[in-house]
Amino acid sequence: MGLTNTSTGAGVLSHCGLYIEKATLQDKVIALAGNPNVGKSTVFNALTGMNQHTGNWPGKTVVNAQGKYQYQNTNFILVDIPGTYSLMANSAEEEIARDFICFGGADAVVVVADATCLERNLNLVLQTMEITSRIVLCVNLMDEAKRKKININLTALSSKLGIPVIGTSARSGRGLNDLMDAVKELTESKPKLCPLHIKYGEKIEDAADLIESELDDVLQGQISSRWVALKLLDGDESLLHSLKTCLGFDLLKNDEIAQAVKKARLSLGEVNMPANRIRDQIVTKIVRECEDICRDTVIFGNKEYTGRDNKIDKILTSKLTGIPIMIAMLFGIFWLTIVGSNIPSNLLSTGLFSLEEPLSRFFEWLSAPDWLRGVLVDGVFRTLAWVISVMLPPMAIFFPLFTLLEDMGYLPRIAFNLDNFFRKACAHGKQSLTMCMGFGCNACGVIGCRIIDSPRERLIAILTNCFVPCNGRFPTLIAIITMFFAGALSGAFQSVISTLMLTGTIILGVAMTLLISKLLSKTILKGMPSSFHLELPPYRRPQVGKVIIRSIFDRTLFVLGRAITVAAPAGMVIWVLANIHIGDLSLLAHCAGFLDPFARFIGLDGYILMAFILGFPANEIVVPILIMSYMAAGKLTDLESLSELHTLFVNNGWTWLTAVCTILFTLLHWPCGTTFLTIKKETQSMKWALISFAIPTITGIIVCMITANTIRLLGLI
Repeated sequence: MGLTNTSTGAGVLSHCGLYIEKATLQDKVIALAGNPNVGKSTVFNALTGMNQHTGNWPGKTVVNAQGKYQYQNTNFILVDIPGTYSLMANSAEEEIARDFICFGGADAVVVVADATCLERNLNLVLQTMEITSRIVLCVNLMDEAKRKKININLTALSSKLGIPVIGTSARSGRGLNDLMDAVKELTESKPKLCPLHIKYGEKIEDAADLIESELDDVLQGQISSRWVALKLLDGDESLLHSLKTCLGFDLLKNDEIAQAVKKARLSLGEVNMPANRIRDQIVTKIVRECEDICRDTVIFGNKEYTGRDNKIDKILTSKLTGIPIMIAMLFGIFWLTIVGSNIPSNLLSTGLFSLEEPLSRFFEWLSAPDWLRGVLVDGVFRTLAWVISVMLPPMAIFFPLFTLLEDMGYLPRIAFNLDNFFRKACAHGKQSLTMCMGFGCNACGVIGCRIIDSPRERLIAILTNCFVPCNGRFPTLIAIITMFFAGALSGAFQSVISTLMLTGTIILGVAMTLLISKLLSKTILKGMPSSFHLELPPYRRPQVGKVIIRSIFDRTLFVLGRAITVAAPAGMVIWVLANIHIGDLSLLAHCAGFLDPFARFIGLDGYILMAFILGFPANEIVVPILIMSYMAAGKLTDLESLSELHTLFVNNGWTWLTAVCTILFTLLHWPCGTTFLTIKKETQSMKWALISFAIPTITGIIVCMITANTIRLLGLI
């Protein structure tokens, strides 16, 4: 059902527009559904391993993931559909999940549920069963349920639902073979299933029967006629649109169906049951059914099984201690990142720059012209060496630490703590999560904004994401803070003071995010914040090994690869500007001279501003461009120590005010090239991409201008 062969090969295009990469036409497509935080992605990753890829749903910015898994000589293609609590299509995720289950051509649907809160998860299971009978319930996190003394009678649960029910602990791999046995049997035979059939009351059932009899001939078994009849009764416009898009049916243009819907609604109107009450009654009945099923199948050995989590949450989400602990945790992560990245950064720098001489000799052996060697070695290679040596070690430390917090279940607590602040800024609480993602890479933070349902609030989050410094800005911030404000100290004191000032800078970035979000919501993006239903998942012991591997491959190397792609051509441009002379000065010096009056007005100088402009492709190269400019070396230059760099900057007119304004402009300036292109792709608009460039730029200029001229007027420098 629902698949169209697109070639003589096995690739197929589902009716919902998603391309499925089959190896053979006998491959089985399995939809993997579930609520957020039930371990659905863990099941997906455990089965598919690294044999997976991600993309966007057609016409959407919501991510899809497909993975291949071979089991007992059968190829399975797992499609990880968006996590959702319902299929009522109140958000893009719910609409996509519903449409793929309806029209995606899946041979079976596996719904993953959390064993520790099964009652709430059954809501999605019962809704899915109304669409298809080819469903397997995977009750995951059985190990956590056992630890909390929650006993689930899986046999009784299967009997009541009328579908296969398998218990798993995906983190340890237990039960996954049983799950695939059930899936294989379901897809390769015609099992005698008797799925639970919920009755919504005589009036609704009679009305649905009127429509269902007319739908049978049109739908011809491609989708459940009864379920579509119920959706027509409650006036689900999004389903009508999906039916027209995916199957080519405009149901209400069919006279018999339109008359049946009209007659059914009139009959319900006579008993005072309009469309909105129909949906309410359906939802209420499903909820009560979930309660009844769990009452008969779930036994709680310990009524206070959430006691430990509640005690921890009283501390971590308290109005008194929640924010201070969050700031302290931020301080700890940054301190570990700063201290831990120094040695590997130096080793990488030494190793990569040691290759420069052999590369130069290679070009001499080829008798290549000096300009070609200069462009490729002094320009491209040196730039890439800087980006890799400066960016890779901090990311390799920061991303795993960040992922550990995510794996432990702490990130939703951050969203909870900051929700009130974002609501006051007329923004979405989930923006706090996307803001946290931006600490690693603003481009990742922008992509993470997909989790926000409201288009207006998603746009606010995208436009303000670069107000938190990414991994590329940290080296500049750390170097300037250490040289000008912590340089007199040594050892642990220096790193502590540097980290404290860096944490203060981050807090300023968060404050600016809230301020600009408020301004946007009151001007070009007016509106009130939408409701935010946040689930606090249970605290879990993180799987350190898997976290490190996943964060390195999924985040660190991915972000580094994109930075390298952007930085390579930038190195070429920088070398050209530094080595083409007009008169006695290079093009770089001429440009800096032109910018100097304005730059000094905002507390910088022409070379600093020029370094930021040339650093647009990658923030990591701002400091080396500045060194090259001051030394007039014509190529990116490294210095032996921060004390030498401090001397160079002071000799070129730097004061503590210059350092402060440079820190502020580093925090508050345009997004890098990678983030800019990501914003354009996510918003599908050059207008919003340019606005995302203008907002932080104008903000940075205003803040630096006020800071510099206020200090000058006060005579403090």
